[in-house]
Amino acid sequence: MSGRALTAAAVLAALAVSSAITAAQTVPKLDYEFFKSRVEPVFLTKRPEHARCYVCHVESNNAFRLERLSKGEPAWTEEQSRRNFEMVSKLVNPGDPDTSRLLLHPLGPEAGGDVFHSGGRQFPSKRDPAWRTLAAWVNGATLASQKK
Repeated sequence: MSGRALTAAAVLAALAVSSAITAAQTVPKLDYEFFKSRVEPVFLTKRPEHARCYVCHVESNNAFRLERLSKGEPAWTEEQSRRNFEMVSKLVNPGDPDTSRLLLHPLGPEAGGDVFHSGGRQFPSKRDPAWRTLAAWVNGATLASQKK
């Protein structure tokens, strides 16, 4: 290989590494506190003509499994919330709500969601406030960023 070819190959390799580093730096971190205070309540909210996400996804046998609430409790314990966070985090692509399973599966197909969701169209469009809350979390929202 000539000196020019080696130099060109080295430049291309350096650009590829640089691009990978830049991409990794721009992927937002999923915030646990935002998840606990804003996202988990979405899973417990009853929407007209639909069951709560929790009803179908508590200890389910699919990818979206929520922890069972302790008897008589309206919300999850800290330990349960942490397990929910770990599980739900696997269903999203940080920084990209439009390709995240958590947001696409219950979204109406006319809005870009999956064709089938046995729980119905929990979110008719991306303008739905609950869908926007999930998207904000996937995009790296924090409680502090929401107060601004």
